[in-house]
Amino acid sequence: MNVTLAVKQYISKMIENSGPGMKVLLMDKETTSIVSVVYTQSEILQKEVYLFERIDSQSRDSMKHLKAICFLRPTKENVQHLIQELRRPKYSVYFIYFSNVISKSEIKALAEADEQEVVAEVQEFYGDFIAVNPHVFSLNLQGVSRRRTDQVLSGRNHFPGRTWEPSMLSRCTQGLTSVLLALKKCPMIRYQLSSDMAKRLAESVKQIITKEYELFDFRKTEVPPLLLILDRSDDAITPLLNQWTYQAMVHELLGLNNNRIDLSRVPGISKDLREVVLSAENDEFYANNLYMNFGEIGTNIKNLMEDFQKKKPKGQQKLESISDMKAFVDNYPQFKKMSGTVSKHVTVVGELSRLVSERQLMEVSEVEQELACQNDHSNAQQNVRRLLQNPRVSELDAVRLVMLYALRYERHSSSILPSLMEELSRKGVSERYRRMVQSVVEYGGKRIRGSDLITPTDAVAITKQFFKGLKGVENVYTQHQPLLHDTLDQLIKGRLKDSQFPYLGASSLRDRPQDIMVFLIGGATYEEALTVYNLNRNTPGVRIVLGGSAIHNTKSFLEEVMLATGHSGDRAQGSGRHSTRR
Repeated sequence: MNVTLAVKQYISKMIENSGPGMKVLLMDKETTSIVSVVYTQSEILQKEVYLFERIDSQSRDSMKHLKAICFLRPTKENVQHLIQELRRPKYSVYFIYFSNVISKSEIKALAEADEQEVVAEVQEFYGDFIAVNPHVFSLNLQGVSRRRTDQVLSGRNHFPGRTWEPSMLSRCTQGLTSVLLALKKCPMIRYQLSSDMAKRLAESVKQIITKEYELFDFRKTEVPPLLLILDRSDDAITPLLNQWTYQAMVHELLGLNNNRIDLSRVPGISKDLREVVLSAENDEFYANNLYMNFGEIGTNIKNLMEDFQKKKPKGQQKLESISDMKAFVDNYPQFKKMSGTVSKHVTVVGELSRLVSERQLMEVSEVEQELACQNDHSNAQQNVRRLLQNPRVSELDAVRLVMLYALRYERHSSSILPSLMEELSRKGVSERYRRMVQSVVEYGGKRIRGSDLITPTDAVAITKQFFKGLKGVENVYTQHQPLLHDTLDQLIKGRLKDSQFPYLGASSLRDRPQDIMVFLIGGATYEEALTVYNLNRNTPGVRIVLGGSAIHNTKSFLEEVMLATGHSGDRAQGSGRHSTRR
């Protein structure tokens, strides 16, 4: 169950099928992202693909010596672009691959447009998702839900709040069914009962499986695979926390957008490092350190650089802190040439370190963890107030502390939320950010949640974990476990309650599940990706893939919340996007 490998194999097969000779790869906006996260341009160049073009580009030249490989989503717009293309073909022959199921009527329309008989083949290759990590996929969608205008009452289930943005239900269904087809799984489906959106998506996926039963006719396994559909609103705490493992921290503080990081705002950044790519497929250091904590990464970079220093006896210098390393890299241009990878990671870790220090994130994170995991109101209110009065705590960090407090102590008899809101106002926090506090409670507060996100026994169950590392990186808590950890743990042990997570349809799983696909409506996080990675590593015989409508950091999650609660001025476009640093 490797989503990265599945997409890579599809792309390799497309290129192989077209045979020898020079080729152009014609894509749309979304398939460009799908390809770019699993293959570098130089890797594809080695396969005789010399040109990359967008199907919607008006400025393409006619090049009859090239074969065209078209990899497109099966949208009406793309079919129209293809019809125009085939009427006046710019290339010698066309190999057309749709990333999902295409209707017979659209195939007929393409055949009628192919008067010059340039189409060699039309196939469906189900790579209709972004393979973020081998066990993580995203659909890059922002704003999947909107506020309900009606109120739905169903027994004791009350679904206030949110319903699907119609185009998003369709896109999530397509994305999920394509993952199932790519992994060759025909699953049983369970969904979160407290979420009307989860039920609708489950029914929509089931409908496609039934309609396209021939496509889903895979070899039966002893234990059927399982698709579990969850709703982000059940755990609004996880996306609000600062992170301390490499991939999660990069996304939280710098913004990962299809594996790319924009470093153009970093003080004194060199021209060649203004945008860097972090891909575990092509970067061994990144692959080995994805889930390491910040202290360990610093140590690992230090070791790499000390290995290099051993080869350079002159000008020995101690590498005591991240700033020493940055100085070392800047002083050795030939080192940069030899090891672009290391210079890239030193720059990224250096910038993370600068932000941690500038925004006092160690202190902020400690209080966040306390709010998320412990049940000590008097201590919590003092610590939050103290940090709100600290001028170095940023607007975003101040507002996230108040959000965490609001979610944790929503119905506490001595809640000081109004007073904390005044404190935000005095601090000069913008009205837009202050409004978000109420929106987050509306999105993921007690009346919405179907599970016990917060239990009084939390404090007892916590063991404080510290990590030590490089000088300049103090200890910090990493106590928090996402709700997803408990849900999957219960599922793997066969204890997940049918009353809260019913099966769709009459049948249910007798054995403990082995192949599990989890999808989070409203977006997953890299902290949850880490949870799944650890469960895969520590649970023999169980394979889990995690997907989300997006992979959120705090900024993109808050944007999602504002769109869902109807408090955002603009609705996100259908294609969606990852949050990048604004």
